[in-house]
Amino acid sequence: MKTSNIYKQKKQLTPADKELSDKIIEKSGVTIERILSAGQVTPNGEWFDQERDEWVILLQGNAEIEFEGEGIIQVQTGDYLNIPPHKKHRVTFTSAVPPCTWLAVHY
Repeated sequence: MKTSNIYKQKKQLTPADKELSDKIIEKSGVTIERILSAGQVTPNGEWFDQERDEWVILLQGNAEIEFEGEGIIQVQTGDYLNIPPHKKHRVTFTSAVPPCTWLAVHY
């Protein structure tokens, strides 16, 4: 049995890089992924509109998420939320130092 570390990165992420996403588990309609961001945001005018629920926790860093028609919420280390299907949202800020480490469960 091999262990992995949620905080270990293959390379140092910078704001010039793309956000990184690693699927940890995908089984029986559930996907668990780690997302790393360091200054990356959703491009202006674009919204996530997902088919499934997403439970997400910010394990490290600070971020802001905008929900269509509801405004922006601040997310701090340890904060988590459940985003229902088709709840349009976008990431408007992610800290570069420390980089954001997210754990997302799509179900």
